[in-house]
Parts: sequence; C-alpha cells; structure tokens
Amino acid sequence: MGTPSVYPMGTTIYNPEKAWSGYTLMPINGIGAVLIDMNGNVVKTWRDLQGFPNKLLPGGYVMGSLGARDSKFAYQDQTDVVQIDWDGKVVWKFNKKELIKDEGHEEQWMARQHHDYQREGNPVGYYVPGMECKTDSGNTLILCHEDIYNKRISDKRLLDDVFVEVDWEGNIVWEWHVSQHFSELGFSEAAKNVLFRNPNNHPNGGGQADWMHINSMSVLGPNRWYDDGDERFHPDNIIWDAREANIMAIISKETGKIVWKIGPDFTVSKELRAIGQIIGQHHCHMIPKGLPGEGNILMFDNGGWAGYGLPDRMSKDGSKTDKRDYSRVIEIDPVTLKVVWEYTGHLIGGEGMMNLVSNTKFYSQLISSAQRLPNGNTLITEGCCCRMFEVTADKEIVWEYYAPFDNPAPFVYRAYRYPYSYVPQLPIPEEVPVVQLNNKTFRVPGAAEGMIANETVVEEAFGFNTKMDACVTEDDGEFSPL
Repeated sequence: MGTPSVYPMGTTIYNPEKAWSGYTLMPINGIGAVLIDMNGNVVKTWRDLQGFPNKLLPGGYVMGSLGARDSKFAYQDQTDVVQIDWDGKVVWKFNKKELIKDEGHEEQWMARQHHDYQREGNPVGYYVPGMECKTDSGNTLILCHEDIYNKRISDKRLLDDVFVEVDWEGNIVWEWHVSQHFSELGFSEAAKNVLFRNPNNHPNGGGQADWMHINSMSVLGPNRWYDDGDERFHPDNIIWDAREANIMAIISKETGKIVWKIGPDFTVSKELRAIGQIIGQHHCHMIPKGLPGEGNILMFDNGGWAGYGLPDRMSKDGSKTDKRDYSRVIEIDPVTLKVVWEYTGHLIGGEGMMNLVSNTKFYSQLISSAQRLPNGNTLITEGCCCRMFEVTADKEIVWEYYAPFDNPAPFVYRAYRYPYSYVPQLPIPEEVPVVQLNNKTFRVPGAAEGMIANETVVEEAFGFNTKMDACVTEDDGEFSPL
C-alpha cells in the first residue's frame, strides 16, 4: 500500500465536462506562490511569497507572507501578511502585532501569523459567487501566535492562538485569545491533567508548548441557520478548529463566548458517535451561501494522531491518544450533526481484503483542506502527498494533480481553485482533456520493450509506441509529451 517509486506527476486526470475549471493556487516551499491551469501548466509564480496559505483576489492580486521567523525562537511564525499585485508590488502589509528581539537578529515588528487569515468581503478566502474579497480597503482577520503563561492550563510556557482583526491602516480593532476560554473547551479532568504536564511540548521553536494548534479560522457569513433565527450562526461569528485538541467551535464575535462546539470527545452523544472520532483535522469551515451544501460544515479529517486523555498502551503520558491511519473529508449539518457527505479511501475500491485496507490509500496526517466548488464538486488537498484532486458529489475523480516541484519540503499546505476571471492579465487557457491511465496495463516504455520485442504488439496492448516518450491523453489516440 506504499507510494510507488515511479508514478506520473502533474495533471494525471482531467475531464473538462465534469470539472469546475479555473486556476489553482498553491504554496510551494522554496519557490513561492504558484498558479497553474487545469493541465498543470505554471502560468504565474510569485517568487518567495510564502503561503500559510496563499489566496488569490480579483484582479490578479495574491496574499501571503514575505518572511518567516527563525524557527529556533518560535514555531510557524510568519513575520507579516501582505497583498501584492500581479507584478509583485506590495500594496498592503500588516506586521504590527508584536515587537520581537530574537538573539542574533535585529529587532523587528512581526505579525506572528500562522495557518489562516480572511479579507473582508469573503468569509472563507476561496471563490464564492457574489462574495469578493476587497482589494483596496476593508478589514483583515488574522490568526496569530502569542507567548503566555496560564497556570490554569499548565506551568509551561504556552504558544497561544489569537485572532486579531486589523483595518486597512494596520490598526488592531478586535482580538480574541483561546486561552481565556479554557473552561468552555470541554476537556475532561483526565485531559486537563495531561495538558498540565505535557501541553504538546514541541521539539521545534522556542520551547513554547503548542497546546491547541488552531489551524483554520473563518467568518460564517450569511447563512440559512441565522435566517431561521438561530443566533449561534450570526454571520459575524467565527468558526475555527484546533488540531491537537480535536475541537471544532464557533465563537460569538460580540461576546467571545463559544456558542457551538463538537469535540474533543466524540463518544458523549449518539450524534457524535455516529460521526466518529475526528482527529487532527484541518480547514473546518461553513460552506458559504451560494454554494451547494451552503450552511454545512466541511473539513478535512486527517486522522494520524492528536488529542489528550487517559494514558494507554499507545500513549504513555496521555498525549496524542486518538489515532487513525486514514483520512476523510466530511460535511456535517451543524444543527442535526448528521454527516451529509463523506469522501474516504474506501471509494478507491477493491474486493475482499483490499477493501479492508483501501482507506489507507487516502491519508494525509498533516496539513490539507477541502473547498466546495460552485458546481457541487469538492477540491481536496491531500497535502502530505502533494496531491490535489477534484471529486463530484457522486465522488468521481474528474481532476487530479501531483505537484512535480523539486522543493526541500515536499508537501502542499492548502490549495484553492479560482475562476479565470480573477486573472485578467492572462488569456483563458486551452483546456485539454487528460484521460486516466490504466495502471494495470501501463508500462514504462523501456520496460515494455524488454518484455515484448514486437512494437506493434506493445502499442496494441499498452496504448503507446515504445519509441516515443509519450502517453495517451485523448480518446482519439493522439499523443502528447510526458
């Protein structure tokens, strides 16, 4: 079930009739923000624009960070959040969260941003019809870090998660600290005991304990639940998830209180037991109004390891007690808590024993995301595998792409799909279908030559001529270079 040593990269599947075509933006470590078309052609690169994540705005603007703090002093801190234009000019910047003086470095202001941010006008940062991010005004909601001591949680130095809202001029106009709401998080007494002793003491960074690790934060925006009178889902309220704690929650923007929550324990009700334990999740957000599934909660449930609880044979100190060796994407009705859509590795199929282990074919222990597209498809980032793919509501893969870049950290944190109209600087690209190869009959040309001397037989059996470094990309038998 392991990854093969040799496999195709770039766009490996593309059905233009069923996919929601546009540009895909992704952060590539060591390179920058990379924009590709549906055939995997790189159409634009913003060099050294780090993406935690990168987001595209109308008019060819892109957001990200231009610097990262030395990892000896903090874990995953970005120095700033910037918006740059098509040509790379900075048109907006925020870094005035904290004045930092690290040993061996010049004193500088930093945003300490990590994992997420949202520009006013759009609740989630990906394409929503009629909800465009502002490009020359508006506030920005940013997820940041802060070092604290809180003896109610632990006697260790904690890396706390903080939401700040800044105006166009860079003034902080609102903030929220998760540590100030410890009593609302629903930890058991056993989990609190474990947290006090080991609040995720991280081997990297400056020695702070990354006790919650919030990795997603977005505004709810207009939604049918609030329209029906449910105040928990006020459009200004904010939804977030904490990877290490297995918690997903909504806070009131007005009071700061948690008004909706699932986790950390998914055995406390029959509704939560039906969902099953969510572990190490990423990109938990409400599907915005105007998209199929609007109002439901969509997330990438990573699996892997997370959570605090009683020590057992798998966790001697009670940290990372929840474990699962596969991922899934789930969509939940936030009122009934019913799972209304799910994607798992079982869909890859197989008979007998293969069906039992097929779930592990879809697995990203870290990072990753899921975006609902206007036609009802879902774009999934399986980040640890550098794989992005688009599935229909019926779970058919209609686009698949493996990032083929030679970068020092081969993963993709989070990718987003945007319409061609977001980039007026480029002509709409030609869309060429890519027919999925049959893995059981496809052979590397050299290997096929060694197996069968008759090239005509090879071409009939495997669909390619052994003298050509090529693969079939269209039903009519035409060839295009690998």
